[in-house]
This record gives sequence, structure tokens and C-alpha cells, in this order.
Amino acid sequence: MPDRVPPLPSVRTIGRLGVLSVVLGTIGCDHAMKYVAVTSLMGAPSRSYLGNLLRIGYAENTGGFLSIGANLPPVTRTIVFTAATGVVLFALAILVFRARLDQWTSLGLSLFVAGGFSNWIDRVARGTVVDFLNLGIGTMRTGIFNVADIAIMAGAAMLAIGEIRKLTEARPRTSG
Repeated sequence: MPDRVPPLPSVRTIGRLGVLSVVLGTIGCDHAMKYVAVTSLMGAPSRSYLGNLLRIGYAENTGGFLSIGANLPPVTRTIVFTAATGVVLFALAILVFRARLDQWTSLGLSLFVAGGFSNWIDRVARGTVVDFLNLGIGTMRTGIFNVADIAIMAGAAMLAIGEIRKLTEARPRTSG
């Protein structure tokens, strides 16, 4: 059994088409699930599955992650969550396609950008982001989230893993 995780392909290996497929696939999946949430969950009570581990219910988020900033004035929310977020996402998208990044960074950024763009599209089109998933045990629960948020968190985790791998690979090994 190998003691190292095999490297993921880089943008150069899978190509820009591969990165574009990850981004468009993530956005498509998120928006398909949001469509189902809007058409079948809006106005309905939340549903609980797996012994209340998973709750599915419709929510609209005017703020950012975990509704942070939802109480800001509408103009401020538009500047922060639509204009500024759009600029940052476009800059990150250019970075993914242009820079020579390692495999963890390129895939992590691709997922992060895909989730961000999917929520950003909602915010531009609707003024809010549709959320519908909640996980937890008893009173310990997550905030309400969506598929795009999962992509953002997975991308952030991959970026962190990539950085940890770089640090551990750069550390000299000592024989003990």
C-alpha cells in the first residue's frame, strides 16, 4: 500500500476544458438543486431524514456565509456581496486559467470559484441565495447551505491540504 496520496492532475494535465467542466458541472448541479428547492420546498415545512441528521427546507439568504451581513443596508450588501465578490471571483477565475498552479491548488480554486460564481449568479439574478440543506445532531446544527457552499468548502479544504502537503514535503526528513 503506498504511503503517499497520488497527486491530482494539474490544470496543464487535465487542461482548461477539464477545469471548465468542473466549474460548469458544479454550477449546473447547484442550480438544478436550487430549482428543485424553489419548486418543491418554498412555502412547505422542512423535512427531516436519517433520524433528523439531515433537514431539507427552503430559505433565502440575503447575506454571506451563515447569513453574515444579512442585516446590512441593501446598498452595502450589493456593494459587498455582488460587486466586490464578483471582482474577486473573476480575478480568481483568471488565476485558475492562467497561472501555473499545482494540482491541489488548481482543483481547489476551481471548486471554490465554481461555488462562488453559482451563489453570485443567484445574488445578481434574485438578490438572494437559495439555501435548503441543514445537518446536525440534536441542537448542534450547521447553518442552512446549498451545493455551491459545499463546493466552496471542499475547494477551501483542498487549498489547505495542498499547502500542508507543500510544507511537509519541504521539511527535511530525519532518520530516527
